Amino acid sequence: MASEKITKLIEEVKELTVLELSELVKELEEEFGVSASAPVAAAAPAAAGAEEEEEQTEFDVVLTGAGSGKIKVIKVVKELTGLGLKDAKALVDEAPKAVKEKVSKEEAENIKSQIEEVGGSVEIK
Repeated sequence: MASEKITKLIEEVKELTVLELSELVKELEEEFGVSASAPVAAAAPAAAGAEEEEEQTEFDVVLTGAGSGKIKVIKVVKELTGLGLKDAKALVDEAPKAVKEKVSKEEAENIKSQIEEVGGSVEIK
């Protein structure tokens, strides 16, 4: 049985949004100098593909569709890019279109999660 302190902490974590959880993990990793990613087994065929992917340091975030929440997606794109409302709407209407280019993997994942959270679909290239 977990202590009352642990149980209370778990209840608080259950109430966080996906973005808040992502931020929490990032802060914990920085604070304690650890990584939450699982260790990778050394499989020869898989390792060859993984090495190519690891070398990529800049990613493009491409909006592939707005889904049913088009207005929400426009708002998120506007916030992420700093574009005006008209330009953000045009970007969403012209999907598939790059939202941001040459960003870190972490930033690309963050952008992807924010857009997907409101119903849009995104690819990271």
